[in-house]
Amino acid sequence: MKKAVCLLSGGMDSTTLAYVAKDMGYEILALHTRYGQRTEKKEAECARKVASLLGAVEFTEISLSHLLAFGGSSLIDKGMEVHDHEDLGEGIPNTYVPFRNSNLLSIATSYAEARGAEAIFIGVQASDYAGYPDCRPEFVEAFQHVIDLGTSDDTNITLMTPFVNLNKTEIVRRGIELGVPYEHTWSCYRSNGPACGNCDSCYYRLEAFKANGIPDPIEYE
Repeated sequence: MKKAVCLLSGGMDSTTLAYVAKDMGYEILALHTRYGQRTEKKEAECARKVASLLGAVEFTEISLSHLLAFGGSSLIDKGMEVHDHEDLGEGIPNTYVPFRNSNLLSIATSYAEARGAEAIFIGVQASDYAGYPDCRPEFVEAFQHVIDLGTSDDTNITLMTPFVNLNKTEIVRRGIELGVPYEHTWSCYRSNGPACGNCDSCYYRLEAFKANGIPDPIEYE
């Protein structure tokens, strides 16, 4: 059976994507990363639960503590404020963690090559955000080239990003079709529970469920 490394953050997008990978016939090698984010505890709890429900053949947790040491993002720097959605200005949101997806994909590539996996699934999606640079299709294409050049000649790993041009509403719609257990996912940037309901991530999540005509099953303040 073909295998795929799925970057599983515990969030809505990555969980839905892991269910898509399972539906496509892949065995799941779940990869979760901790990097000192504010909701680290809740995200890890959700990722482990989802991996169990998926029947993942492996669940691997990796520390990226160097990102915490570098800072530069309100997700990991307690001296920076996580803004409400309505207070966001122009430019890249301060929740952007510098070059995070490149770090994640480098580790995922090592994991995939070591396990003989044919694919890496990452739930990047660009349309709802104000320009996270490492969520753009151009970035995905460039990293595929890096994978092709940086792995052994007999290794063929495809970077799978089927959500890259979708919005949250479309992602949730697909998840509903697949029976994704959204009660075991977490999106809030601020709190391990209950969710704040006001940060950028909560805003888009709530709007997606509203657009699909179903209630969000997690608890909010």
